[in-house]
Amino acid sequence: MEIYLIRHGETDYNKRRIIQGSGVDSSLNETGRAQGNAFYEAYKSIDFQTVITSKLQRTHQTSAGFIDSGLTWEQHEDINEMNWGIYEGKPGTPEMKARYREMIEQWDKDNFDWRLEGGESAADLSSRISRFLEHLKTRKEDRLLVCTHGRAMRCIIALMKGKHLREMENVAHANTGLYKVKLVEGEFEILVENDTRHLSGITP
Repeated sequence: MEIYLIRHGETDYNKRRIIQGSGVDSSLNETGRAQGNAFYEAYKSIDFQTVITSKLQRTHQTSAGFIDSGLTWEQHEDINEMNWGIYEGKPGTPEMKARYREMIEQWDKDNFDWRLEGGESAADLSSRISRFLEHLKTRKEDRLLVCTHGRAMRCIIALMKGKHLREMENVAHANTGLYKVKLVEGEFEILVENDTRHLSGITP
């Protein structure tokens, strides 16, 4: 099986550096729609059998070209963005940035149960992402398109590579950046990482 894994297109929250997470169901802005359209034009000839998105509309809108073409479409809550608790929908502040740095420091110490107030922990995220990856291993399609979110993608790629969860921070994830993955006998092989060549001429 081949899996084409992309992050959603840009939203105004991305542009303004406001935390979205799973609790803010924002829509794509003009740039995000252009990014989604550019990805569709570049990859519409690929023989995808199914499109899988999260439950959040920014992934639906990014994949709209494929969905509207009549491909089978599934929504999986397990690949929703991480829940950032009380900070969702709020712009970055020095306090928020300090709490984020504290979270990363705790993860570096293997404290994956640490969480922002009201949010998910890295362990929570890893649990549902792992469940989704096990689900992928049961699929019968030859080729899937999966559209998810930044932190969720970081976790997906780290787990696909068999890396420690702290390695999430090293995973690049541009808006509509493409990871191409091959699944052979239950093992994931990353073939392409964060490919944005389809975005030539589009400035985020």
